[in-house]
Amino acid sequence: MLFKTSRSLMKKIRLQVICAGYSLVSTGLLLLSLILSGCTDIWNNPYPAADSGKNILYNVFAERPKHLDPVQSYSSNEIQLTSQIYQPPLQYHFLKRPLTLIPQTASRMPTVSYFDSNDTRLPANSADTRIAYSVYEISIRPGIFYQPHPAFARDEKDNLRYHELTVQDIQPIHKISDFEHTGTRELVADDYIYQIKRLAHPGLHSPIFGLMADYITGLREYANTLRDQARTRPGNSFLDLRDFPLTGVERVDDYTYRIRIKGKYPQFIYWLTMAFFAPIPWEADHFFSQPGMAEKNFSLDWYPVGTGPYMLAENNPNRIMVLERNPNFQGEYYPDEGMPEDIQKGLLRDAGKPLPFIDKIVYSRERESIPYWNKFLQGYYDASIIGSDSFDQAVQITGQGEATITDEMEAQGIRLGTAVAPSTYYMGFNMLDPVVGGRTEAEKAAARKLRQAISIAVNYEEYLSIFANERGIAAQGPIPPGIEGYHEGKEGMNPIVYEWHNGEIRRKSIKQAQALLAEAGYPDGISRKTGKPLVLYYDVTARSADDRSILDWMRMQFRKLNIQLVVRSTDYNRFQDKIRKGNAQIFEWGWNADYPDPENFLFLLYGPQRKVGNSGENAANYDNAEYNHLFEQMKDMEHGPQRVRIIDRMITILREDAPWLWGYHPKEFALYHAWYQNVKPNRMAYNTLKYYRIDPALRDQKRNEWNKPVLWPIGAGTALLVIILLPAWVAYRRKQQQQSITEQAT
Repeated sequence: MLFKTSRSLMKKIRLQVICAGYSLVSTGLLLLSLILSGCTDIWNNPYPAADSGKNILYNVFAERPKHLDPVQSYSSNEIQLTSQIYQPPLQYHFLKRPLTLIPQTASRMPTVSYFDSNDTRLPANSADTRIAYSVYEISIRPGIFYQPHPAFARDEKDNLRYHELTVQDIQPIHKISDFEHTGTRELVADDYIYQIKRLAHPGLHSPIFGLMADYITGLREYANTLRDQARTRPGNSFLDLRDFPLTGVERVDDYTYRIRIKGKYPQFIYWLTMAFFAPIPWEADHFFSQPGMAEKNFSLDWYPVGTGPYMLAENNPNRIMVLERNPNFQGEYYPDEGMPEDIQKGLLRDAGKPLPFIDKIVYSRERESIPYWNKFLQGYYDASIIGSDSFDQAVQITGQGEATITDEMEAQGIRLGTAVAPSTYYMGFNMLDPVVGGRTEAEKAAARKLRQAISIAVNYEEYLSIFANERGIAAQGPIPPGIEGYHEGKEGMNPIVYEWHNGEIRRKSIKQAQALLAEAGYPDGISRKTGKPLVLYYDVTARSADDRSILDWMRMQFRKLNIQLVVRSTDYNRFQDKIRKGNAQIFEWGWNADYPDPENFLFLLYGPQRKVGNSGENAANYDNAEYNHLFEQMKDMEHGPQRVRIIDRMITILREDAPWLWGYHPKEFALYHAWYQNVKPNRMAYNTLKYYRIDPALRDQKRNEWNKPVLWPIGAGTALLVIILLPAWVAYRRKQQQQSITEQAT
């Protein structure tokens, strides 16, 4: 009986084992089928699935913006946001080259009138010496409205709803969108006047106050008035600038205002394209000044208020910044004319259509270049700059030295855009330093020879080849291409550093540099006075490990002259402090043009703009009497041959004195996906996102093509796992059942 029971039980066991095996196989096959059924899904999409197909532009930022208040914001990573939100009266034409100013909120281009010291109006062609002041009259278009914002919200009695808040009222509010009500109002001339007054606000420290105080009548005195008022008021109380008149600005009517400028300053019109001269409504200033606001990060630095095509919807500077279409924006249209090549490139297909085209712009923070590049190739960013690591993958150089897109990029429909930026990167000498600048006339003459020798030795062509993939051109002076005063070929060559050979510019030999070094009193890098090797000190901002090779290369350049270069690396704040106090000997620096005029570069070496003592932008503390005199002549002149002749003489002086190693002007390379349209680079204009267009359907299609999960390894692995585990499972179950039989038998 026991035998029969065991036999029957064994059949049942075998059946259970077989069923268990089939179950395991079925489970594996089911899992495999589920995996394979997901072939059409994108698994690596970093964005919400609900955003698929939406009219969104995806962009990046590397450094968190510090200021979004237009009175303080001056960095390129901030301007890419503020220029979409705020609207100065003027802007650059999107398509025309050379760059052309056109109205933005202005109804027409400003009129400029000149007056003498007796307030008599002068003809437009009057000599500069007769002009005591200039008056810019600006008229703005009616019907422009601010973005929805709680600062404008009004109650049933038409009183501003949120202008008498207490700390307790603000306590439950965590972001601006938590305020239940919003409002808007029309842009008026007083808003532009209010912002100009804010340049002098003692608590804001505008970076252009010093310069504008030299030009806008009464602005310096206005700052003193506000400072005195601030001292007598309780802390954090609202300083209403409407209560204090500024002689340099005048309200004509609701839509017209005037700015009074000392003397003649033609470049001032370019400032009217910048956010420093955008409107700020007093309601926003008052709203954010209330007690408890600052503790919540509620300020114009965090929540800008503007009339532009976009408004800041999310501010998380450690992760994401989001701009959304301003529902109150209207009245601006895509240009209907441009350059001849713009028609061929399809840049006029949207002529006359209302702006903006894109509904939302998402800026994601990317600290590293590799993830940024990979996401661009996957279609998750719409455009990308080209880093050194990815240059060879993206760009190929033809036999004629022309940069073109690689076949791999072209197959993806990616386009290449290139342009020499209106920028300059240089190595500066502190002219107050006794070694590289000199104190006595004899020391200054020797130091000049030293600087000239170093200028020849440091080979920026080699630098661009090794570290920048030829993305730049070696500078012949401070002025980059495209700016008045820049010359091509032999006419534009720096004869101190280069010579003309067989129709080309060629850097002078190291022997010529060594001869200059000997004339400076350092034959073979040894001081005649002390008999010791020459040691120079190079101040740079804190460097990553990737930049170590650049610093090693720079040491090698100085070693050609047997000069020991000691690198002193520090953080940016400490570096700025050293420059401000004149404690650096040699340093690296750069400048991006604010406006397309040579004055914006040549003022960097104007004596009264010295860092030490004057807190200006002349970091080299260079001061040459003839150069200063010529600068003062040139800066207020209209464009033309006479002005160019003065600029040429100024450049000759600078080349001879060599206060900078002229470095290079960067050449920008950017890539754009096929679905990203209406793109025409313009480094002077930052408010161009309103012109761009996205094809979301094409983008989704390409993302699906480029990001299909590679699933066969998973399927093969699953099948292999089932095959491997099945015998083990059968053996395990058999053992379990055997134990059960044994227990029942006993």
